[in-house]
Amino acid sequence: MTSVPDGQVPPVDRRALRKRGLATPGGGGTVAARADRATARRLRLLNAVAATAFAIGGSAFVAGAILAQGDVGPPRLAAAVYLFGGVFFSTGGYASVLQAINAPRRIAADGGLQAEPWRWMALEPQRLDWSSAFALFVGTLFFGVSLLDALIGDLSSAQVDRLVWSPEFVGCLLFLLSGHLALTEMHRDRPRGRRTDLGWWIVVVNQLGSALFLVAAIAAFVRPANGDEIAVGIANWGTLTGAFCFAVAGVMQEFERPVSA
Repeated sequence: MTSVPDGQVPPVDRRALRKRGLATPGGGGTVAARADRATARRLRLLNAVAATAFAIGGSAFVAGAILAQGDVGPPRLAAAVYLFGGVFFSTGGYASVLQAINAPRRIAADGGLQAEPWRWMALEPQRLDWSSAFALFVGTLFFGVSLLDALIGDLSSAQVDRLVWSPEFVGCLLFLLSGHLALTEMHRDRPRGRRTDLGWWIVVVNQLGSALFLVAAIAAFVRPANGDEIAVGIANWGTLTGAFCFAVAGVMQEFERPVSA
């Protein structure tokens, strides 16, 4: 067997490698190798888990933002819905890490792509795809901390900013970093004429969602002087529209998979 070129070699489209099980050396559209049946089945399953998790998580955040903006139900109802969505966001983030570390790495003698033995975690910071997926996953964990703290209730303004707002803000920054690395990977691996395919749009829509989440987080900062958020409406609508972007991108990702098992 021979190794698929690593992340330092621009011609390999790594997103196509881990999402669709295709190797396209030279940066063009010609497929040099396809994943074998077992590897393609694995990639399809990972993609389905990640895509479905982001679609459900994004939809839950949309619902939570609607409840918060409409002041529907008890105070912790929206927070509970957000936490439900956060579990799915973390699931999608971890599935994205699994996609990066279990993508095909080798070309067999018959010309087919084969994956390495299954791994549940690996540290590969030198790879843009791993760094992007890992930043996203860690960002979802920061979101989870924020959402859990939001359920505590009866917090002072300083406690809200420290326990709820701070981890949420860090999570938003990590989401933006993940999207930036994903866009950098696509610009590195693909010629200009092939950047606006389905994968490119998924990354762009997700990055837009990340930017809207950051706007929402800034607007949700609680002023220590009076205990009010900077702009409640912007915080809720930013969360709603950002979450909608992630939900839409999740649905789009359902179609970014190996063509045949």
